[in-house]
Formats: sequence, structure tokens, C-alpha cells
Amino acid sequence: MRSMMVKVAAPAVAFAAVLAGCTGGAPADSGSGGDATSIRYLIEQPEDPATLTELKAHIAEFAKGAGLTVEVEAMPQDSMRTALQTQLRSGDGPDVFNWGSGPGYAGALAEAGMLYDLTDAYEKYKWPVYDFAKERVTFDGKTYGIPGEMETLGLFYNQDLFTRLGVRPPETVADLRAAAAKIKAAGVTPLAVSDKEGWQGAHLLSMALASRVGSEGVDKLIGDDASWDNPDVVRALQVWKDLQDAGYLPTSPTSVGYDSANALFYSGKAAMVPTGSWLISEIETNAKFKVGYIPFPGEDRPGIFTGGLGSGPFVAAGTRKADAALKLVDFLASPEHGRWTVENLKTIPTSPVDSADVTVSPLFAQVLKDTSKLAEGTGDLGHNIDVLETDVFNKAMFDGVQGLLSGQSSAGEVARTLEAASEK
Repeated sequence: MRSMMVKVAAPAVAFAAVLAGCTGGAPADSGSGGDATSIRYLIEQPEDPATLTELKAHIAEFAKGAGLTVEVEAMPQDSMRTALQTQLRSGDGPDVFNWGSGPGYAGALAEAGMLYDLTDAYEKYKWPVYDFAKERVTFDGKTYGIPGEMETLGLFYNQDLFTRLGVRPPETVADLRAAAAKIKAAGVTPLAVSDKEGWQGAHLLSMALASRVGSEGVDKLIGDDASWDNPDVVRALQVWKDLQDAGYLPTSPTSVGYDSANALFYSGKAAMVPTGSWLISEIETNAKFKVGYIPFPGEDRPGIFTGGLGSGPFVAAGTRKADAALKLVDFLASPEHGRWTVENLKTIPTSPVDSADVTVSPLFAQVLKDTSKLAEGTGDLGHNIDVLETDVFNKAMFDGVQGLLSGQSSAGEVARTLEAASEK
């Protein structure tokens, strides 16, 4: 995730619950001294340490030309989701920070009064953010941030292994089961599924559900025009349980962490890994084989990719250095920076970028093409559910899928829990 926007391994868990009772932060003195041109910028710790080095150099070059001093700080995602709200409330937080779009993420902070209103800044700077992306950071008529880069969810697969075993990339769930059986017989784990952290369950459900009912079907669920306790949701959940029961996943997915699952894939011990396009840079560094990327298969037809947005920059409501903070955000929203992220971070900004002469790998070129459909409004892309739902619903979803994969809940029970959570 990025668009400056350094991608974390997972979307940060929404924390509206911990914000309960908050009415905004005290005026922040960013810790960079009294100089109005010196600001702090907090991001999630990138997966690749080299990325942080490149990013700091890139920001420093901008800052020098803009007459600013920007202190770039990185924090592990799990730490950031708890520490950030404490810092913002105390007035000791960053001036600018990266966070997720959607009601359960930026929306929770906006409701708590912790985000600087950027509505007028959009008019002043004419930021060319795609309308659909801007909607994800707009709450109660006010726009609060620059949405993060476009991403998709799907299945990365080991092309070399597939070729060696005579396995074709699956288009339907039946194809997936047949391929998994052949892969398992060869002594390789078919799908490197992890769910130790819990958030992965949202991805598993999002991709299976989108490929089953399409974007319109998911829209109806998120918009409360359809019940989560319905056969399609149950079946989307059951697909993963069936794959687990057949021995096509690691023995206990809820004991497998995200990084461990990726390592299984890189080592060739797993043939596929279900995750997001943000992993491309790490795949290109670690995988010693050709990698393909496909949507999660549909029930009886080819599936569709699930689309979403990564984390992007927001300004703390309590900053005392708004002018400097806005200069940084203006840079992060610029076409020049967007092109840099395409070339260096392998991410796709939420505003137009001329990348015609940019040299990229075949894998990233494919993702560029796929995500362009999201920007153009063509084709069909599902939704990453947790970005659009509330923290109450997301907790029920994270816990529910963990319960499903640990044998504590049935698919029907999880669906009923989701419906109850959607009504709160």
C-alpha cells in the first residue's frame, strides 16, 4: 500500500472502539521544535527496509526544495494502530500520518475529531484524485485525506510449479480443487493461507464473495440491501472451510502468521498465496520462480479481482504547523510523486499518472492493467470488505473467520454473526 504510501502487510485494524469518548486531540507540537517549517510524518514500517531508505531520500529532496524539514518516522503496523490514537489525543502526535481509507479507518478518526479538514485544500490545490477514491475519505460532507494507492486481492501462484505439474491456473472453484489435489499429491501445500493476526479473514471472505456474487452483490450487502445471513455468504465462507478440510491449507491457518505464509510461498513449499497486489515488490525480491496472479475463482465461472485502497496521508487536527503539513500533502498528491511510487514502490496512485515509458516487470504490468479498470470504472472489481465496514463488523468478521478455520464455528454461524454485527 502506499502512494507514498508505504504498504503494510495488512490494512490497519480500525480502532473506533478505543476512540470512544474522544473529542479530538490537543494542539500538537510535533516534537520537531518550534520551527513552523519542521514537521513529523509517521508511516507504517515498510516490509522492505530498503524502501524506507529510498522514501526518506525522496522526501528529503522535496523538503529541501520546499524549505521544509520533514522527519519521516516509521512504526510497525500493529504498534501504530494503538499508539497513534494515544499520540493524537495527547497532542504529541505527528503532523502528517498515513492511515487507511473508509469509515472504519479514517472515518473513525474523523468522527473523533482527530483529522484536519482538507475540503478547502482540495479546492486550493486542485488535487486530481479519482472521485471514487475521494469518496472513501469523505465523511459528513468533509474530505479529510488523500486516499492510498489502488490495490487488488487475488491469488499469486508459482508458474514454474504449475507448468511442471501440468496444472492450469484455475478459473472455477472446481478447477481450484482439482489443481490443489494434484499439488498436494506432489508434496506441496496448495494454498499458503494465514489467519493468525485475524485481518486475513477479511481478505479471504472478500475475494471468495466477490467472485461469487460480483461487485453489485457485495454492494448490496455493504449497503444493507441484503442480509449477510444468506446462502451466498455462507457458501463463500464454506469454500475456505472445504479447502481446509481437504488438506489444501496449512494444518492450522490460525497459527500461521502473514510473513510465515509468504515465506512458504517464496520457498516453493506452497504453490499459491491469497493476498494483495502490495506484495509484488517483495515477491520480485524473494521468489526465485515465475509468479502469476489471478482472481480467486468463481463458483461456476471465472472470478473477479477484489479492489481496494491502501493507506494515505492525513493531517492531525491538532497540528500547529498546518501550512507546512499541507505543503507535504500537496507533494504526496502530485503526479510527480505518483510516478515515483510507480517506478520505485510498485504502487498505483489514486490519481492519473503518465507511466507509459516506465519499465516494470510483467507481473506489475498486469496489476497496472487490472487496477486501471478500477480507475476507469470498466470491468468488474469486488470490494475489500473491511475498508468499507465498521469496526464492530470487522471484529465480527476477523473473529468469525478465525472461528471457522479453527473448527469453533460453522459457516452459517459466522454469517449470522456478521448480520447481527451489521445491524449495530
